[in-house]
Amino acid sequence: MRIGFVLPQFGRGAAQIDQVVRFAAGAEEHGAESLWVGDRLLAPVNPTVNYGDLDHVPAVMRASHDPLTLLGVAAAVTSRVLLGTSAINAPWYPPPLLARQTLTLDQVSGGRLVLGLGIGWSPDEYAAVGVPWEERGARLDECLDVLAAWWHDDPVAHEGRTGTIMPSHVKVKPHGIPIYLGGWGRRPMQRAAERADGFLPVLLPDTVDQLDAVVNRPWQRLRDAAVAAGRPADAIGAALRYNVAADDDPAHIGRVLRRVAAETDVGDVFVDFMDKDPVGDAAVELVGRVLDAAGGGSRRD
Repeated sequence: MRIGFVLPQFGRGAAQIDQVVRFAAGAEEHGAESLWVGDRLLAPVNPTVNYGDLDHVPAVMRASHDPLTLLGVAAAVTSRVLLGTSAINAPWYPPPLLARQTLTLDQVSGGRLVLGLGIGWSPDEYAAVGVPWEERGARLDECLDVLAAWWHDDPVAHEGRTGTIMPSHVKVKPHGIPIYLGGWGRRPMQRAAERADGFLPVLLPDTVDQLDAVVNRPWQRLRDAAVAAGRPADAIGAALRYNVAADDDPAHIGRVLRRVAAETDVGDVFVDFMDKDPVGDAAVELVGRVLDAAGGGSRRD
């Protein structure tokens, strides 16, 4: 199991953008094996929908940076770690532009990109980018079609609701970008079973004792659905985001990571410090302490 960390993209980390370089380089030096970003556009004062089971949008989300730009920065100062998104809200973006941007990031990183895609949870963010909330699933499907064509075909051609690509030459192709999908409803799960390389479960502070429910059982359902769709059972991997609580210490986080390694077959787990919101040397030091508590970093299969 490879252990990674979310870049300081939100909150105090966003206010000190130079910390991204320090964190990315320092995390790799400590032995982290992946770096991740999310996708938040804004934090409404009076949100239409709140975050999770809260009655508000967390204050830490009031400051954020563009995810793919941050991964490009991380790519420039690292040489080994995977670079992942969990997740880009694909319906916000014109698919050809997203295809080109991720292809470029794949190239400059030497093939280290793992592209996690989702649809988000905020109707207010959809209103801000002028995309109808009710079209989010259909737009994700079309985005997957365009990504497949852009990355693999020449000439590329597509006609859909979001745009038309006349037969065109796109000679630069990626090393091979795995696509992971989020979402827990019937349609998102079926989409992942048919089209994804993996899925993106989330472990919260109050679900650390529910690894079967959070990871193992939904993963098995996905594998079964993949077989039903004519794919191999092992076609669907998993990258688990672990959102730690503000008061979780490195020893506790390490114990949870050891449990994930022992009780699941997850290939990647990445720790999200957003609620702790550390910055500077303290953030990099926290990475090292967590990896030490987890048993020296990665369990290699």
